[in-house]
Amino acid sequence: MANRFVLNETSYHGAGAIAAIADEAKGRGYGKAFVCSDPDLVKFGVTKKVLDVLDGAGLSYELYSNIKPNPTIENVQTGVEAYKKSGADYIIAIGGGSSMDTAKAVGIIINNPDFADVRSLEGVAPTKNKSVPIFAVPTTAGTAAEVTINYVITDAEKNRKMVCVDPKDIPVIAFVDPDMMSSMPKGLTAATGMDALTHAIEGYITAGAWELSDMFHLKAIEIISRSLRGAVANTPEGREDMALGQYVAGMGFSNVGLGIVHSMAHPLGALYDTPHGVANAIILPTVMEYNAPATGEKYREIARAMGVSGVDGMSQEEYRKAAIDAVKKLSVDVGIPADLKEIVKKEDIPFLAQSAYDDACRPGNPRETSVEDITKLYESLI
Repeated sequence: MANRFVLNETSYHGAGAIAAIADEAKGRGYGKAFVCSDPDLVKFGVTKKVLDVLDGAGLSYELYSNIKPNPTIENVQTGVEAYKKSGADYIIAIGGGSSMDTAKAVGIIINNPDFADVRSLEGVAPTKNKSVPIFAVPTTAGTAAEVTINYVITDAEKNRKMVCVDPKDIPVIAFVDPDMMSSMPKGLTAATGMDALTHAIEGYITAGAWELSDMFHLKAIEIISRSLRGAVANTPEGREDMALGQYVAGMGFSNVGLGIVHSMAHPLGALYDTPHGVANAIILPTVMEYNAPATGEKYREIARAMGVSGVDGMSQEEYRKAAIDAVKKLSVDVGIPADLKEIVKKEDIPFLAQSAYDDACRPGNPRETSVEDITKLYESLI
């Protein structure tokens, strides 16, 4: 069986990378941008950094900011209508996963009108045409949505998240500029950073992992582990390293899938509006313990990548525990809560467990699971 790998056509990395937006837009003959960015980024002047580049180059644009932290079907629908009225011919997505996921859904629907019903995009939809061209500018070091073929939209009526997977939605260019991330508060930096670590670890142990994806994931674990504490402290080195680390993780997991950490985190976002990175960070060590019997020697390499010394002299039980303990220590150091007690209501667990089992990420888990197993995992965290 052949393994497919999909990446951006082009990506720019480093401080000042957004300056290249103007040359790329002009060089490709684009006329008007549809700028997707969330209200807080607009309010606090982060979006303006990109708009200043467009203004300076005399490029026209229209701003769309009806985007929630967990974007909804309604956000996509109004975005599609706004795009149609704008006269734009490409999209610039500025933000974290919320802005980029909205942009991807809008871009796919515009060029595939048969999928105007947003629910029809769930799973692997048989779209025919590539999305409207997307320039992606991340403002968080976590989701890696700028390099993935995935997006997640919340169905508010059913309190569930829809995971959509489509290689035609990947942004044509990513501008990974740590200066765009410098204003992130500590809590968001920690949460998105732990989301990136979850991507790297789940991608490394997922059922679809292979040598090429392993290369990306192990390097991402190494970069994130050494730089997240610095990024939370807002050091320039930490910010730049995390911008790269989360992107490298995205290069891997986008192509091989994830597992039940994400399956369990998604319904928390849909039901309680829990920040995705926080949910992942809390759940990750518990699921690592659950998955350990199905991971062979991989936890040894995770521990090594996280800076644990002496792993070659450890028994399997010892290096598995060392890997899990390293994840727990990093999570504590950056201020992530230890459990779900302040989030999950016990009476909601049956709904959460079924939603997690039905989630598109669950089949990638390295260990076969069940609704009953997932129920016990939630219960152990409250």
